[in-house]
Amino acid sequence: MVSFASNGGTSDGYLAEAEEGGPGLILVQEWWGLVGHIMNLTDRFADAGFTTLAPDFFHGASTREPDEAMRLVMGLAMDQAARDVDGAAAYLSGLDTVTEPGVGAVGFCMGGALALWSATIAENIQATVGFYPALPWERMSPNWQNYAGKSALIHADEEDGLSAAPGITAAVAAIEAAGGTARVYDYPGTRHAFFNDDRPEVYDPDASALAWERTVRFLHEHLG
Repeated sequence: MVSFASNGGTSDGYLAEAEEGGPGLILVQEWWGLVGHIMNLTDRFADAGFTTLAPDFFHGASTREPDEAMRLVMGLAMDQAARDVDGAAAYLSGLDTVTEPGVGAVGFCMGGALALWSATIAENIQATVGFYPALPWERMSPNWQNYAGKSALIHADEEDGLSAAPGITAAVAAIEAAGGTARVYDYPGTRHAFFNDDRPEVYDPDASALAWERTVRFLHEHLG
């Protein structure tokens, strides 16, 4: 666990550094909080060549109960989340193991929306990946124009409507209108949270393996 500056204050997160220099990556939690699944993924991204920071957006709180998770999400202050994103990106850029100028962001569910949003907040976040993002989310009020010259990748599950889901089509249209690029992959037959191997009732190993391969390739293509 590390602490990083966040607009005059500090926030905490879990950091995993790549053995060799490479891009920096922000990993954004699901609505459960900074739980073991997210920490394991942070390590996994570091093994793939990305120095990865998972900020604790709930500042110490986590849960395994959906009702409590919803309460945490509704209590999430968007201005503080924006400061945490910006602070995390700046912190990564200052590490010796981050040798590329651009930073990426990857997130899941609620975190998928936050990851896509992050490129509208931090200038040096150049590539984003949203797994089944919870869009639209009016509380974010994203300034999509900041996506000019940036790239996004979205993994869409069937339970939420695949790439035809209104939130996804709106995000793609806004990113492309701003001069960014957006690609969406559909995963037929999958349920929401299909990448979470801590939830066997929804986990899809084949779709997860394919989404992982596509994510790592995309991030290396756009970040180095």
